[in-house]
Amino acid sequence: MNIINITTQIKYIPLQTPFITAIRRVENVEFVRVKVECDDGFVAFGEAPATMAITGEDLGIIENSIAYISFYLLQKNPTKALSILHESKIGSSAKAALDMAFVSLLAQEKGFEIYEYLGAKEKLNIQTDITISLNPKEKMLHDAQIAFKKGLSILKVKLGSDIHHAIEVTKELAKTLPEAKLLIDANQAWSLEESLLYVNAIKDVKLELIEQPVLAKDLLALKTITNTTHIPILADEAAFTLEDVKEIIATKSADMINIKLMKCGGLTKAVEILKYCRGKNVKCMLGSMLEGPVSINAAEQLAMAYNDVIKYVDLDSPLLYKEGFTL
Repeated sequence: MNIINITTQIKYIPLQTPFITAIRRVENVEFVRVKVECDDGFVAFGEAPATMAITGEDLGIIENSIAYISFYLLQKNPTKALSILHESKIGSSAKAALDMAFVSLLAQEKGFEIYEYLGAKEKLNIQTDITISLNPKEKMLHDAQIAFKKGLSILKVKLGSDIHHAIEVTKELAKTLPEAKLLIDANQAWSLEESLLYVNAIKDVKLELIEQPVLAKDLLALKTITNTTHIPILADEAAFTLEDVKEIIATKSADMINIKLMKCGGLTKAVEILKYCRGKNVKCMLGSMLEGPVSINAAEQLAMAYNDVIKYVDLDSPLLYKEGFTL
């Protein structure tokens, strides 16, 4: 099995409503879909969304990165291609798109689905959270109630730099939907002082976790918050690579790790992080950007294979696609 052709397409999927966080507003899922063809007839796909604010890659950068590295991947088998890919310096999202395609090819070669290739003995039903975008309080409460009524009981709540708004929304959501599981995501919007104000103000509110309250580079602040509150603190933007994860765990800067294929470079690297976290008894979230169906499916199959380590799954993009849209 040798790779004979690698091509890309840019895809867009409209969202039902704008996706709003502390760092960006998005109205469409925009991603590059890569197609990898082999000389024995096997074909696999991968995808990478445009996430300039997070990974530093837009659609053009991803396409150019894939075009550049493809020269070195043609006429190689998927195992060799993976080695070349992860030794390269291209962006993590471009790597992730190719990585999931190569892993898919290796799985197909054995007659497996990806989840089987990754070690899962059976296909599992994976429950994802649903994102409640940053908006005025009344809109967020309305959106949360609608989601909960649809059976989506794990709510990932996006909060912004207005700490008083953040506190008010959190308290109102907990009061209005006491049966819901609330995952709070600040997307680096708060200072240390604001974070401490927040955790003190909501100390009697039942929350599942607080995700990346401070800047990714400020591990000392993250550790201070972790040591201050009983609420689990989840590192996201601070944890791109295995080396990042090792530092966070060694310094006890956070309680949990958010793994995203687009941050770490694909299934291969995500497995390395999951195995390390398993060894350290650290639970994870398997997260995502706003992504297309191929990359979400790959992440979902990864979750099946590592459900002992992955406590929360944040793969809700398909739930946010505009109703009636077909691929």
